[in-house]
Amino acid sequence: MSAVFADYVKNKYSRPGPLKGIRVLEVCTLLFGPAGPSFLASLGAEVIKIELPPMGDVTRSLNPFGWFYKEQGPMFMHINTSKYYMALDLHIDLGQQIFKELCAKADVVEFNLRPAVTNRWNIGYEDIMKVNPGIIYVEKNGFGQWGLYAEQDRPSNDGASQALSGYAWMSSFPGRPPLKQSIWICDVYGAMMAEVAVLAALHHRKKTGKGQYIEMSQTENIMRAMGWVWPYQQMTGKGVEPAGNRDQCICPADTFLCKDDLFVALAAPAPDEFLGLCRAMGRPELAEDPRFKEHTTRLEVENALAILKIIADWARTKTAAEIEELGKQYGFAATRLHSSKDMYEDPHRRARGFVKEIDDPLYGRYPDHELPIMMSKTPPKHRWTVRPVGFDNDFIMTTILGRNQAQIDELYMHGVLGRWKDAQGRRPPSDWDGKSGAILRR
Repeated sequence: MSAVFADYVKNKYSRPGPLKGIRVLEVCTLLFGPAGPSFLASLGAEVIKIELPPMGDVTRSLNPFGWFYKEQGPMFMHINTSKYYMALDLHIDLGQQIFKELCAKADVVEFNLRPAVTNRWNIGYEDIMKVNPGIIYVEKNGFGQWGLYAEQDRPSNDGASQALSGYAWMSSFPGRPPLKQSIWICDVYGAMMAEVAVLAALHHRKKTGKGQYIEMSQTENIMRAMGWVWPYQQMTGKGVEPAGNRDQCICPADTFLCKDDLFVALAAPAPDEFLGLCRAMGRPELAEDPRFKEHTTRLEVENALAILKIIADWARTKTAAEIEELGKQYGFAATRLHSSKDMYEDPHRRARGFVKEIDDPLYGRYPDHELPIMMSKTPPKHRWTVRPVGFDNDFIMTTILGRNQAQIDELYMHGVLGRWKDAQGRRPPSDWDGKSGAILRR
């Protein structure tokens, strides 16, 4: 290990994040919206999550099998760490005015609402530009802000994006129905791409002093991630058929069932890797077989299926652990498929601090995953977990907008500010003492 990363996990909380000093406002729900600002929060930005009171983000209700952890859903907890929580009713004129005051003091504002909603609420790009010409204004949803689908005001979600983009079709096996990925890949990948644009816009503003409007479609983003599929189809006119776990650009590369009924992912495309695999199987002559010697020849469907059948028969005679060891010994990639339990217990991930225990004053100790980036000078990190709807209202109103308690109380009285509904996913844990987790603890 490089000396640069000595004691990295131990010391990262004493170092600032790379986006320290950047303020982000988030008016987002579900995953595609909130996941992006969460990346920025882990990188040190001050992120204020603005929810409509009293229910807040719909994601607070999206829980596996209806299961909650101390009144919160694990998906919401995972995707919304290190933010400040404000409940502000943007349907009300005074709520819109307060939002514009916050925008005047912010660097970035992000939305994932239906097209034209921000304009109806008088907080569209032109409205916010008047109070902050340098603002980086982000609108993201399923199909973008303009074009046919936007004009139709189509609703969308991750599953719809997987379907419309062709991603679900490509994720299946030959002759089987399309397979939607159980993880919300379109949400998270699209969110990440939005923050790439935000970082580029911050750089542009640093050079020119000018902000800009960023617009993006969830479906178009995941299409960009589909690699060779779209160029191939466009250039050849041929549709790309599902291939299961077989990689259609690399051979051999597939997932194989082993003697112990575990699976191993194996790949050996380069000449030395393929020769190593052949030797590991006790079949060195295969490396000289005209069907398999050259990678381009090996990729022809008939040849690819032939070599994959040979490997599959061999894998059934070995345990997954044995094939992993042979991979290390002979120089080809071979990895046993890990379950979520394996991932959680993996000593490698634990030692690197990727899987970590969060100790929170509201929610106690629980495991989570860090942002998978390590930066020697400005390390990303989770700083705290989620909070109930409107938990940080008073802090934001006093420290950022300079309101006194009487003014804040009046905003509560008129419904401009709000707090959580007495419902799971919205309220604090039942054992909360009413004080723990206060802003000064963070």
